[in-house]
Amino acid sequence: MTSLEIGLWSFPFLLLLIFIRIPIGLAMLIVGVLGNYFVRGSFTPILAQMKDLSFSTFSAYSLSIIPLFLLMGQFAALGGMSQSLFKAAATWLGHRRGGVAMAAVGACAGFGAICGSSLATAATMGQVALPELKRYGYSGALSTGALAAGGTLGILIPPSVILVIYAILTEQNIAKLFVAAFVPGILAAIGYMIAISIYVRLKPDSAGSRARAPYRERFAALMGVWPVLIVFFLVVGGIYFGWFTPTEAAGIGAVGTGVIALLNGGLTRKTFIEAILVTASATAMIFLIVFGANVYNAFLALSQLPQEAAAFVTAQGFNPWLVLAIILLLYMVFGCVMDSLSMILLTIPIFFPIVSVLDFGLPPGEFGLWFGILVLIVVEVGLITPPVGMNLFIINSMAKDTSMLDTYKGVLPFVISDVIRVIILTAFPVISLFVVRWLY
Repeated sequence: MTSLEIGLWSFPFLLLLIFIRIPIGLAMLIVGVLGNYFVRGSFTPILAQMKDLSFSTFSAYSLSIIPLFLLMGQFAALGGMSQSLFKAAATWLGHRRGGVAMAAVGACAGFGAICGSSLATAATMGQVALPELKRYGYSGALSTGALAAGGTLGILIPPSVILVIYAILTEQNIAKLFVAAFVPGILAAIGYMIAISIYVRLKPDSAGSRARAPYRERFAALMGVWPVLIVFFLVVGGIYFGWFTPTEAAGIGAVGTGVIALLNGGLTRKTFIEAILVTASATAMIFLIVFGANVYNAFLALSQLPQEAAAFVTAQGFNPWLVLAIILLLYMVFGCVMDSLSMILLTIPIFFPIVSVLDFGLPPGEFGLWFGILVLIVVEVGLITPPVGMNLFIINSMAKDTSMLDTYKGVLPFVISDVIRVIILTAFPVISLFVVRWLY
């Protein structure tokens, strides 16, 4: 069996290991080591490679941004920022038809801007918004569907942990990626609100009503979100204007949200230790997946699979847009059985060399940004597609009186909104790139 054939057979074997519920990081590590052995015929060079690869992976300065963003999300939750965001959004939008669900989506967008994690955004906002949605007569399907979809904004609206991983894998500029993701993230929130508006008109009994809040109450609620605005301006604005590097901005954001949580009484010795432990646990999980992916990707490079795949696609003369459409569809399929981080780490080293040699009429630097945004959006869709959409399970576990089937039904309008957005952003790359071109 040739090296290329070993590389091809490794992928179904990896999916089999994932299917039998072996953790994705460990599965990629196993397949990478075994694949290296079958190609080289000896474990000796593999052990030497593992030593160098482990050091280079875990000592990478660019990865230090991940625990800082995760810690920032923990402190933001302790600081009561999620409650303030939802209260402000609900006072301005709650009286509209479907307005409380729209407020939940808007609050998710705001919290995602200081969290960077989809699962954390969904879990935190679910605790805040689900009781209010139930109180005002919203159906379980709409409530859980809106919050599951809104949670995905945590990985699209900067800062985003997944974007950082993509930037490292493809050697893109993290700051430019954050800039490119901003407009698509806002479009996502608007699209979800439109989906809610259509849903409640087609099913009037799915949403109750909330009294219109006086303007004095509305402006008072807005005053409660100033900590969020300050943190967002310092972190994202600092990156955009070149005041800080992304890692420095993440550090400032973690300290800022920690101080706010301390002033609000949410940060005590006990909760501080819990936040550190949760951050450490999540970081360890991510780093294991990153290390496993690096071992597996080193094997793929040895097998020449990515290079041969890129050469094959180029030689066949396939239409670049057809290739891109197939890749995006594959991401949606993978999303039904895999989490977002695993998809990025597993597929980007294979797909990016293929699409980067095709002509989409964009300079290489801009293409890398645009493709990253498209991948992020379809990965985001995977978080809310059955049967293994992670956000669906998180939100449904909080809504004890809502069946999983109802949650599946409730999230469908938001999946349709995502598909429409993918089509628009694919057809018009300038939507993702015009802010980058303006700033840089």
